[in-house]
Amino acid sequence: MTFAGTRRLTRVEREDVVVPSNSTEAGILARSKVATRLPAQDLDRARRFYAEKLGLEPVEEREGGLRYECGGAVFALFSSTGAPSGVHTQMGWEVDDIDATVAELRARGVAFEEYDIPGLKTVDGIAEIEGNYPSKGTGERGVWFHDSEGNLLGIGEPTGPKA
Repeated sequence: MTFAGTRRLTRVEREDVVVPSNSTEAGILARSKVATRLPAQDLDRARRFYAEKLGLEPVEEREGGLRYECGGAVFALFSSTGAPSGVHTQMGWEVDDIDATVAELRARGVAFEEYDIPGLKTVDGIAEIEGNYPSKGTGERGVWFHDSEGNLLGIGEPTGPKA
């Protein structure tokens, strides 16, 4: 099933990389891992937030940086004098049970954003979102929160039948 505005993707044999079906060769970036980098004005404060509020500990650290692994993906916090805008999602997690995830994080002190704008309304922090990538389902339930450094982070649970 293909939804309006989406392009059918195919799998490339090597390294199970997904590339557009009109591509004859996967580019070097398509064969590479992706890792998120999030700025932190106070790396110690950020480390405490990620440990206490999210239950995450760095798997590796270096001067000016903390590296985390979640579900096979990697992200890093790096010391920066710049500040994130905090107005768009900078990183997100996909979970199987958003209600349980939200309950756990609220118990740890995470405050979720509330939105009531055209096309996005949260109820008790959770938005019911129409549309999703066909391989993920037909919708998504999502929440957002800011970390100690102002980075806007999201959590989503795909809903509906997958294509």
